[in-house]
Amino acid sequence: MARVDTSAKPPFSIVLVNYKTLDLTRICLDLLREPARKAGIPVWVVDNDSADASVEYLRSLDWINLIERDAPTKEPGHIAHGKALDMALARVNTDHLFLMHTDTFVFDPNIFAMMMEHCTRDRNVIAVGCTEQLNRGLPRTVWRFTSRFAKHHFRRLKLSLGLRSREPKPYTETHLKSFCTLWNCRLMKQQGLHFQIDDRVPGYELQDRAIGLGYKVVFLSPGKIFKYLDHVQAGTVAAAGGYGRDHRRTRMYQDILKRFSAANP
Repeated sequence: MARVDTSAKPPFSIVLVNYKTLDLTRICLDLLREPARKAGIPVWVVDNDSADASVEYLRSLDWINLIERDAPTKEPGHIAHGKALDMALARVNTDHLFLMHTDTFVFDPNIFAMMMEHCTRDRNVIAVGCTEQLNRGLPRTVWRFTSRFAKHHFRRLKLSLGLRSREPKPYTETHLKSFCTLWNCRLMKQQGLHFQIDDRVPGYELQDRAIGLGYKVVFLSPGKIFKYLDHVQAGTVAAAGGYGRDHRRTRMYQDILKRFSAANP
């Protein structure tokens, strides 16, 4: 991450939402701390009413902007996340905003400059990101696409013949995933847009409306974006106890914690 003139407005801010993910949040912020401070980049953290040790940890950090949100008890998780992002959106004064998850670990801060370059080259670009949450590699990607393609059209065929079948799911991902996504919040605010618009995943309706307004979205390949970072898919859900103890995503979460503990004894 290049050094910026701290007397001028920073080119972007970073925001992440914490909900009962102390260990992940600590790793995520530890990796961001020095690059963000050196470059003068504001880091915003919205705590979504965790009411646990992660809140005390966040309060102890003097280099972040902490927002503590009182969330309704029966609010769906993705809705709570979207509303938390909108609270940060209302407060940032930069033209661009990086969304991150607490289970996103940036090893190379040059990712920010790489993604920002797409916006500086073309002022009509409103978002830059990736539609995949992990880098599966070419063989797994091809297999996943072909199997989903076949299942999609098989279900459509059964329905057309009047047979019972589940609804066909899309075989390609079309929406950016918010584990590391850059948004032009200046354009968003000009158009009265925000992250939580409907009951879908935050950003999905935003992306559809932005494209409908004529703005561009840049899609980065997993091979490109994962050169700079690692992401524990659904790590935040695993950290909050959303999966069983033997679930593969719980095991992935435990493995990444062990790896970082070994690297930072």
